[in-house]
Amino acid sequence: MRDLTVVHSSDLHIDTSRVTERFHPLCRVLDTARGVEADIVLLAGDIFDHNRMPLDLLDRTARLLDDVRIPVIILPGNHDCLTADSVYRRGGIGDPANVHVLGVHAEEAVAFPEFDLEVWGRAHFDYKNMSPLSESRPRTTARQIAMAHGHWVRTEADRHRAWLISDAEIAATGADYLALGHWPQATEVEGGEDPAFYCGSPDLAETVNVVRFSDGAAALVTRAPLVDHLAG
Repeated sequence: MRDLTVVHSSDLHIDTSRVTERFHPLCRVLDTARGVEADIVLLAGDIFDHNRMPLDLLDRTARLLDDVRIPVIILPGNHDCLTADSVYRRGGIGDPANVHVLGVHAEEAVAFPEFDLEVWGRAHFDYKNMSPLSESRPRTTARQIAMAHGHWVRTEADRHRAWLISDAEIAATGADYLALGHWPQATEVEGGEDPAFYCGSPDLAETVNVVRFSDGAAALVTRAPLVDHLAG
């Protein structure tokens, strides 16, 4: 199998107050992906802070995603869910050929035959509670990456939260990597056999997760600091 490098980010929470020359944090995430020569970029939810974004901001975001030329897979989260007025339905975010919005352009999966890879995840379609990993997806490729936007249940005290993800659901995916979003901190899900990570928000973590697959070996997960967009 071909070597594969994936960059995982989430929770950018773009809104009109953050449209600057750097277009922080999207430009920094994409520039970092270029720097590590990523083959695929995963954005695991809450790319926008809410769905009430003006069209000019959505157009600019679409152009930034188009310019990166790297395949980008977006999983809508609880802030930018796929309601009728979603940023992903009324803007041009998914127009570039390299951008795949799960739930819009693909029901829940995108295949990359050149890497013998499938990436899957279940989008938030509204603001109601849901279970992102309630059912695992059978593996159809040698490599599989799952995406989910929700709250990992570490203890019983966490069960009052919404969009819960359990250890058993994580294990049931059998994925080679689980790209999680919703937490601002970069966190590894401990105790399981399958590699599952929150990348953290760019604002707080100041990094992205870099996931490398080589020679059929298990995923190697590291964190790369965000580059300075203007300096880069």
